[in-house]
Amino acid sequence: MTSATHRGTARTSSEGRAVPRTTTRTTTRTVLKGDDGGGTVRRTVLPGGLRIVTETLPTVRSATFGIWVGVGSRDETPKLNGATHYLEHLLFKGTERRTALDISAAIDAVGGEMNAFTAKEYTCYYARVLDTDLPLAIDVICDMLTGSLITAEDVDAERGVVLEEIAMTEDDPGDLVHDLFTTAVLGDSPLGRPVLGTVDTVNALTRDQIARFYNKHYGARNLVVAAAGNIDHAKVVRQVRRAFERAGALGDPEVLPAAPRSGSRTVRSAGRLELLDHRTEQAHVILGMPGLSRTDERRWALGVLNTALGGGMSSRLFQEVREKRGLAYSVYSYTSSFADCGLFGVYAGCAPNKTGEVLKICRDELQDIVEHGLSDEELRRAAGQMSGSTVLGLEDTGALMNRIGKSELCWGEQMSVGEMLAKIAAVTPDDVRAVARDVLDARPSLAAIGPLGKQAARLQEAVAGA
Repeated sequence: MTSATHRGTARTSSEGRAVPRTTTRTTTRTVLKGDDGGGTVRRTVLPGGLRIVTETLPTVRSATFGIWVGVGSRDETPKLNGATHYLEHLLFKGTERRTALDISAAIDAVGGEMNAFTAKEYTCYYARVLDTDLPLAIDVICDMLTGSLITAEDVDAERGVVLEEIAMTEDDPGDLVHDLFTTAVLGDSPLGRPVLGTVDTVNALTRDQIARFYNKHYGARNLVVAAAGNIDHAKVVRQVRRAFERAGALGDPEVLPAAPRSGSRTVRSAGRLELLDHRTEQAHVILGMPGLSRTDERRWALGVLNTALGGGMSSRLFQEVREKRGLAYSVYSYTSSFADCGLFGVYAGCAPNKTGEVLKICRDELQDIVEHGLSDEELRRAAGQMSGSTVLGLEDTGALMNRIGKSELCWGEQMSVGEMLAKIAAVTPDDVRAVARDVLDARPSLAAIGPLGKQAARLQEAVAGA
């Protein structure tokens, strides 16, 4: 997690997204000095708005380099649903300088790892290599981002791969139920639609549509370059600048800042039941409601609450549903935060004829926290678990690159490890009770997948609170 306060050379759009200021000169500053449990973080803004952030850790031998793009599935129109993810695939298919084989072979030859992921509000391309091979990783990733050919032949060839990925998700009810739950709460809005798109939308996408989408969203002012590990900030800046200048991709310094996301109006549904009848051994259910945006200061208290409710083996849900009653193998709660809204959900996988009992326990635990909050012991244990997992989750250069890149893209600032731990430690019982009333004391929606035809009435009761 990072702070909601914005400082320095970034401003925010109406949706809370960090928007770079355009500039005609290069500016560099030290954001974090590396004396608070982390490395030294520096930030450079090149003419045209390209931002470069690095975290230097001289004691490691690896480096992770990534480029974050401020575009995700929520930026798509209904007809373009799936275009962001489709484009992510296509950028690996070749540039003027490299074929698809050249791209993968270059990183494989040095024992590195390269991948990408698409989310609802951003896309990231990255490579993790030995520190001595960082120049290669920079060159390959920058070439992919600035020089992709996006040929009609590649679009047609990759369509089958994307459709197989959609099929793979649909064959995994434990994964698919999360998409179903998001749709239940957020409705037919840009955030409510699946990141992968649908079979119909992917089949309908053309090369020209995808190329226009690429040209619209992959400008320098909408990118954040992030690198972490045994690196030198100035060298990274020079290499990135050289790569972007060679491609003519640094952008016009007089260009207007990125526009707010299209279709940002978010629909929020209450008491909605989304049921998908599948012949599976288990029923997969998620009960939940709208959560908090990523800039809401109450998110620290909600994080502690979430950890105590369903964040580990000592959590209430794990103890009540699995340990005491043996009703499920997997049960947990989670939060998802976006620029202007969020989700809070409780997931369980159980025998179809046990769904009513499991959901009643979940509803009872949610209501108990609304009415009574957490005990002092639960609060202490949850805060400790959240603090420990925060620090342990930053033990490799990939995680560090993710933290600084996402922080710059989404918040426009960096928060030190010490500041994050202080935010967690400052959460009080009153904070937890207040956020529980604000978030959990709402009529929930429910998504369920499995052979649940006979359970429909019980599922409706869970939504209605009967």
